[in-house]
Amino acid sequence: MPGRDDKRRLKLNLTIAGALFAAGVAVSVMSLAQIRAESRMQLAQATPPLQGTPSDEQSKVPAEAKPGGDRPTTPAPEPARPDPRTQGAAGAAKPALPPAPAEKIAPPMEKK
Repeated sequence: MPGRDDKRRLKLNLTIAGALFAAGVAVSVMSLAQIRAESRMQLAQATPPLQGTPSDEQSKVPAEAKPGGDRPTTPAPEPARPDPRTQGAAGAAKPALPPAPAEKIAPPMEKK
């Protein structure tokens, strides 16, 4: 009888599906419980921020600015310029790739 066999298969499939669903719910509940437990542990292990003792330097008053004071006599910094001796020398940086062959280079784009 095909009806009886179909009912048996349906019952077996529903049992398996129910067991898998219950296992998924159990894993989800355990994961949520672990996440909550870890967040509580982090809160419990937190230490209060360290507070240093105030130093004597903080209480000192800054020096007064005097008009007509001396300016620094050191020369101003100059912009960096490449050394001509190192340009093109053996120690200069080499390109990472060799130049492309002529057949791989496209013609210039036309202007519109």
